[in-house]
Amino acid sequence: MTVDALTDVAGVRVGHATRTGDGWLTGTTVVLAPEGGAVAAVDVRGGGPGTKETDALDPRNVVQKVEAIVLTGGSAYGLDAATGVMAWLEEQGRGVRVGVEATHVVPVVPAACVFDLGRGGDFRARPDAALGRAAVEAAAATAPGARVREGGVGAGTGAAVGPLKGGVGSASVVLASGITVAALVVANAAGSVLDPETGILYGELFQGRANYPAAHVHEAARRRLAESAAKNTPPLLNTTLAVVATDANLSKAQAQKLAGTAHDGIARAVRPVHLLNDGDTVFTLATGQRALDAEHPLALNELLAAGADVVTRAIVRAVRAAESVRGPGGEWLSYGELYGGR
Repeated sequence: MTVDALTDVAGVRVGHATRTGDGWLTGTTVVLAPEGGAVAAVDVRGGGPGTKETDALDPRNVVQKVEAIVLTGGSAYGLDAATGVMAWLEEQGRGVRVGVEATHVVPVVPAACVFDLGRGGDFRARPDAALGRAAVEAAAATAPGARVREGGVGAGTGAAVGPLKGGVGSASVVLASGITVAALVVANAAGSVLDPETGILYGELFQGRANYPAAHVHEAARRRLAESAAKNTPPLLNTTLAVVATDANLSKAQAQKLAGTAHDGIARAVRPVHLLNDGDTVFTLATGQRALDAEHPLALNELLAAGADVVTRAIVRAVRAAESVRGPGGEWLSYGELYGGR
C-alpha cells in the first residue's frame, strides 16, 4: 500500500518540528535515510541559496552516502538545525566512519533553508539545533511508510508562494519497472503558482487537471490577494526546496542528474523560477534496493521524467494543503480559502 508520499520509498522517514505563536512561524523538516545511508546528490539553481554540506555531494568527492537531509526555515540562521541532527546521528553511531571505534563517526548532513524571517512577527524567531533534533527524533519515531503531514508544518510553516500561503507537499509514483520515485517539497517561491488570468494552478494545468474557477470567484480572489499583499513586507528571499528519493541503485552521478531534471518540475509549477532572489535546491536520495536495467543505458530516463512529475505534483499538494495565516508578521491567504476545494 502506498501513501503517495516520499515515505513510499522503503526505509525513508520524514519528521517535522514546528513553532508558531509568540512571534514564531517557522520550523524544520528532516528526511531520514535508512540506516546505513543513501547515495545523495544535489543541484542548486537559485541565485540566492542558503545551504550546508552541498559540496560533499559532488560526484567527484569522497562522501558516498548520507544519513539525513535537513530542510529548514530561518534563512541562513536556520541551518543551525543541522547541528541538532548531527548530534542525534552521532549518538546512534550513524555517519562516515573516521576512527577505530564504532562511535567514531562524522555525520554528513546536507541542509538547505527557506526565507521566512519575521513572518511570525519576531525576526529573531528561527530554528536552532534543538528544533533540528526534535525533527529528526520525530522522523525516527514514525512507522515505515507513514503518511507525511503537508501544508504549514516543519520547514513549510512560514512558507509563502508569491502572495499565497505555501507549505510542504509530497507525492510518489511506482514505475512499470517497479522502481519508486517520490518527492517532498517546501514551496516558498518568489514566483507565483497561480495563473493571474484564470486562477488555475500552473501545476494542475500541466497535469491536465484544469478546473477553472468561475470568473467572479477569481476576481474576488484577486482583490483579496492584493489587499493582503499590501499588508506584508515584500519578501527579500524565497526558495523552493525538494528532496527526490528513489529505491533505485544509482551512482552519485546518476543521482545528480536526477536532481537536475527534477528542477523541471519546479519550473512547471512556479513562474518565474530560479531567480537571483531564489535559493531553489533539489536533493536526491537513492537507497539502492532496485537495480536499473544494465542492458539499457537509457534506463535512467524513466526516473528523470518521473522526478520532475512528482515535484510538480508535490508543489500543487503543498499549496492545496496550506491554510491561511494571519498574525503580527502579516497575512497569507490559502488557495483553498480563496478558491475552495475545487
